[in-house]
Amino acid sequence: MENQFPIVQVMDGDGHIVDASYHLTESFIKEMYSKMLRARTLDKKSVNLQRQGRIGTYAPFEGQEAAQVGSASALEEGDWMFPTYRDHAATLTFGHSVSTIMLYWKGRVEGCVPPEGKNIFPPAVPIATQLPHATGAALAEKRKGTDRVAIAYFGDGATSEGDFHEGLNFASVFKAPVVFFNQNNGYAISVPIEKQMNSKTIAQKGLAYDMDAIRVDGNDVLAVYFETQKAIEKARNGEGPTLIEAVTWRYGAHTTADDPSKYRNQELSLEKRDKIDPLLRLERYMKKQGFWDDAWKDQVAKECDLEIEQAVEEMENFPEPDVNDLFDHVFKEPTWTIKKQKEAYLSQKRGETV
Repeated sequence: MENQFPIVQVMDGDGHIVDASYHLTESFIKEMYSKMLRARTLDKKSVNLQRQGRIGTYAPFEGQEAAQVGSASALEEGDWMFPTYRDHAATLTFGHSVSTIMLYWKGRVEGCVPPEGKNIFPPAVPIATQLPHATGAALAEKRKGTDRVAIAYFGDGATSEGDFHEGLNFASVFKAPVVFFNQNNGYAISVPIEKQMNSKTIAQKGLAYDMDAIRVDGNDVLAVYFETQKAIEKARNGEGPTLIEAVTWRYGAHTTADDPSKYRNQELSLEKRDKIDPLLRLERYMKKQGFWDDAWKDQVAKECDLEIEQAVEEMENFPEPDVNDLFDHVFKEPTWTIKKQKEAYLSQKRGETV
């Protein structure tokens, strides 16, 4: 099955182009590098903030920047994005602000609200529930007669959930304009992929639904971008959904509450940094082409640091949360149980005996 679904690659880990059929420009390469550096800077800062107790438990994504940035860069205005709790490089690329992402990890409801006109759903914490949602949004656009598409992000563990199969089956039957974007990191928390499925690839699961499927080097931002672009155009042209398996590697823990050294050889992560790192391979390519510039990279890094520091300041100076949000936004009209809980809280706050 791995032979049937070979991994598509445009640039290898050493920065060599292995598929010369694409027109690559200096500006495009630098754009992709800048987006990934911005995302990695945010990720590292967020881990530090959590360790300092300034935000809650955080889900890092370092190592997966190419998969997220490359795929999100292929979307157009008006398309739909359904991320998980780990896909901040994707949401950042598609239009979320750094401060919004920071507020999310601060536990603020404002962190779930996208910019005006951006169709970005709140991060899905329940595993795979966003796949049927993405299919539904795509079908709604199809019924309205638009050419908008949806993309759903999920990890390898999500493919063991019923929602994965329901989302793909429904999308296949009704030819929904949706792209299912899997980031196969090899582990669903502490469970290696070979212990959760007999399938040799995730892409092959598309066969059950007569759905186009492909495996791509998830650390190659160019391969991810071009293959996602193809899948999106197919969906936009009414040719149905696609399942993309981006084979990648996350360097760090599942979350900051996790210790990966208990179930994964961390030495392997150190080796992979040199061999497959998405930023390093673009840097090697630019050096080979003669347009790598240390001063340019330092300037981009400085701008990223400044943007993120400003967002942290905004997060920490944000007005205190309104406790009524816990009660007032669960249902359109509060149920009697919600009203009772709110009354009990307000009575307790006033010092009354409940």
